[in-house]
Amino acid sequence: MAPPHTPAEFAVKDCALIALSTGRRAYGLRELREQLQEVAVNSIYHHFWGGLIQARFEEREFNNDFAAWVRHTLHDAALAERLAVLDPTDFPDLEELRAELLDLMDQRLDESEALHWMRADRSFEFIRSQIVTFDTRHRIASPQALAVLMPHLSTGSIFYHFIDARRRAPGQMDDFRAWLEAFGEEADGMRQALAGVEPYFASLGEIRQRLAEATRRALGGTVS
Repeated sequence: MAPPHTPAEFAVKDCALIALSTGRRAYGLRELREQLQEVAVNSIYHHFWGGLIQARFEEREFNNDFAAWVRHTLHDAALAERLAVLDPTDFPDLEELRAELLDLMDQRLDESEALHWMRADRSFEFIRSQIVTFDTRHRIASPQALAVLMPHLSTGSIFYHFIDARRRAPGQMDDFRAWLEAFGEEADGMRQALAGVEPYFASLGEIRQRLAEATRRALGGTVS
């Protein structure tokens, strides 16, 4: 069934994250928990998502900064493993994610008396993110055009439209699927294919490749 009107073109944007200090730091698990309870949600966002878009010289062992600090600075493997498996997309909002982080830290403090007084040599620095967006001037008019352009999008565009969009749109919808809704049944297969791409446990380059494969597969494996 054709859509009732011609959908608007998709305006491709790029973005960068600016990291800003909150002035908050922690040297132990109790302090980490106390600061986490009060820090702004954009700091929690940064420590889960910031590592995806910021350039790093080494491969990340952990997907969030809390797990990495607990493992490498406090040397608590048990809590690090519990924190490492958290997927922020499983939570309806960052406050729910904060609550889960606090619960896991409380459980670990109950299990280990030593963690109540242990102090690390290197503090955990709470950072918050501010996102800056740019208009790339690229416009997409059809699902087919999206499939053609997808492999060539910058990782900043992938982050903005496929990841950051989830905190801006109802139902944690990414921008690609939200735009494709206007094409009706014509784009149902592509929307379903994009919905199957995991947005967290991979690098942005890997996510872009999977999105490109999903859009190409939805068109029968050929893009021209």
